[in-house]
Amino acid sequence: MTKLFSIIAVAIIATTVVSCGPSAEEKAKMEEQAKLTADSIAAALSTSLESAMTEATAPVDSAAATTETAAPAADAQAGH
Repeated sequence: MTKLFSIIAVAIIATTVVSCGPSAEEKAKMEEQAKLTADSIAAALSTSLESAMTEATAPVDSAAATTETAAPAADAQAGH
């Protein structure tokens, strides 16, 4: 009887250990999902950096245009 319980206990423990980890298919699916997530993050960062670079250069150009158009207007108001 004790021998039978020992064999059953070993079988249960062995089954538990084997069934705990993900299967090869699940591992491949997780790796694919991780790659898609990493690609998505990289694309978002790239877009964000391009946008930031565009915005960083835009205020310099618009500030120069604002100064050029504001100066004649200030002169016109000073003359009145």
